[in-house]
Amino acid sequence: MTAAGSSLADFDALSTGKQIDDDANYQWRVAARPVGNVVPSDFEWAVTDIPEPGEGEVLLKTHYLGLAPVMRFYMQGTGAAGERVLEPGDVIHGRGVAQVVKSRHPDWREGEMVQGQLGWQTYKVSKMTPQEKFFRMPPNGLPAALGSGVLGMTGLSAHAGLFSCGDPREGDRMVLSGAAGGVGSMVSQMATNVVGCDVVGMAGGPEKCTFILDHGCSHAIDYKSENIEARLDELRPDGVDLYFDNVGGETLEACLERLRLHSRVVLCGSISEYTRDEPFKLSNYTRLRATETRMQGFFVYNHLDRWNAVMDDLAGWIHDGKLKPVQDVEQGFEHMPRALANLYYGQNVGVQCCSVRGEPEAWN
Repeated sequence: MTAAGSSLADFDALSTGKQIDDDANYQWRVAARPVGNVVPSDFEWAVTDIPEPGEGEVLLKTHYLGLAPVMRFYMQGTGAAGERVLEPGDVIHGRGVAQVVKSRHPDWREGEMVQGQLGWQTYKVSKMTPQEKFFRMPPNGLPAALGSGVLGMTGLSAHAGLFSCGDPREGDRMVLSGAAGGVGSMVSQMATNVVGCDVVGMAGGPEKCTFILDHGCSHAIDYKSENIEARLDELRPDGVDLYFDNVGGETLEACLERLRLHSRVVLCGSISEYTRDEPFKLSNYTRLRATETRMQGFFVYNHLDRWNAVMDDLAGWIHDGKLKPVQDVEQGFEHMPRALANLYYGQNVGVQCCSVRGEPEAWN
């Protein structure tokens, strides 16, 4: 059972009897603002006509949608990054991969694959504005599905957090929380295979610990069954050069106690804190002063100017075998609410996304 009293079976029941065709636009909308964790009654299924593009617009046909913990904040009416604040009845915000099937826009051709802000819907008419952050998908020989995560905002987050903020160095004694998640599973591989760091990863449960050992981590800490502080003392007796934080809370606090001189801390996410009634209060931030440590957060949209260079890096590392893309794919648009719930209930491995229509037959 979930903390909110619902089970994943309840999300399965929500999708029962729902399926999509190409004769209508199917949507998931906000039914109610989540209180604590998401529950099935927070989501509303809607069916509308397929919109027609006007002058200067395109019609996009959704193939994949990505999922991220921030979507719960969108549903709550907070956390938007340039998007309109959501109200009950609005289509839920989200990025994904789509094909241009009709174009009345001079800069976009029919048949192109793009990624950007589609929302939880199977079609979208768009003016392709800068606020929607659409990017063409290059013909790099990789599946279009990767644009919904590994070669999307998740990949940009991992790259920006590690390289722009973490300043990783060969031989760094590194610790990574959330190592089995979308960002974490990329950071571990890049830090190890590209830079040459030694990465201790944290994950929940034996299966996820086995997974992270196969994806860049030299050692694994099972936060569900092991004492994190004791294991950190065992695996990092000389301290930590670089800590990449995806969970916040007590885990962040434990790692700050073990910082080496001139170490670095990257604040990427704090999923352990998202459903707390009261914000977590960090008690030992003075460790930063004592160790002359730099702790830096980042916002992925501030790194969009490096998009093409980062995507080239990631695609190159995939082709070279240094980065194994891992995407946890939920099959079927009707299962989007469950896919979001998976993030909060710790069910996903790698980047969580949803296959709406699968790979396109052809694209240019």
